[in-house]
Amino acid sequence: MKIRTLSGWVCTAVVLMGSVPAWSDVYMGVFPRRPVAVTHNAFRPLAERLSKALGEKVILVIPKNFKAFWAGVKAKRFDIVHYNQYHYLKSHKAFGYKVIATNEERGSKTIRGQLSVRKDSGIKSVADLKGKTILFGGGPKAMGSYIAPTAVLKKAGLTAGKDYQVRFAKNPPSALIGAFHKASDAAGSGDVIFHVKSVKTKIDVAQMLPLAVSEPFIHLTWAVKDSFSDDKMKKVVDVMISLKKTPSGKAILKAAKVTGFHKATDADFAKVREITKFALGEDL
Repeated sequence: MKIRTLSGWVCTAVVLMGSVPAWSDVYMGVFPRRPVAVTHNAFRPLAERLSKALGEKVILVIPKNFKAFWAGVKAKRFDIVHYNQYHYLKSHKAFGYKVIATNEERGSKTIRGQLSVRKDSGIKSVADLKGKTILFGGGPKAMGSYIAPTAVLKKAGLTAGKDYQVRFAKNPPSALIGAFHKASDAAGSGDVIFHVKSVKTKIDVAQMLPLAVSEPFIHLTWAVKDSFSDDKMKKVVDVMISLKKTPSGKAILKAAKVTGFHKATDADFAKVREITKFALGEDL
């Protein structure tokens, strides 16, 4: 295995042992949802399985930050890419990426955005967030922890900047932890946040209240660039959706911290488009 840094990325060449033919490289980019080392450990087994199926060397490209990640998407440096729902909509419209699959996490194919507050905050409804500060996880491209919660706020008649102040944490766990420690009045995240190990070990989640959630929408996304062949795309999808069927496949899913992958098409993103247009005014 070889790890090297390149223009803000950590690239891991997944080389299978034994006699192999001369391969061309397939680059699999994964967005920085988690720290680089954690992401590497999570997706290396999947990359190895895909290498076997494709007969080509699959190289994990793990950006150190979202800026480097999006630069790679824009330049089409990733043959296969894993990112959030909003990233997919943007890359599909602007650069031609094609969705192939989505995550299943904790047995669910969907996720919701969530607004959380301390139980002792006195905040009982979304309307009570008027004049407050909200700490959102990630940044303005975070579908579950910013865009979807923003839609919830907008439906309640609240406008960013005018009715509440927007701040961003490094990630959703940091947003909830910040709200717990009263660095903000509320946190924006996905609705799985109370179950995240890094959160439960740092704060008493029993002291936090899920104030409101968005409508459910399809989970985190896998796509390929437009020049990726249909044959390769089928092989990748077949591998991913079949992992549930064998013990070795289940081990790959466990490493990736998911319970499955599901085949997806662009039509599955209708709700994501609806939420994004309402929250941001973007027609994707």
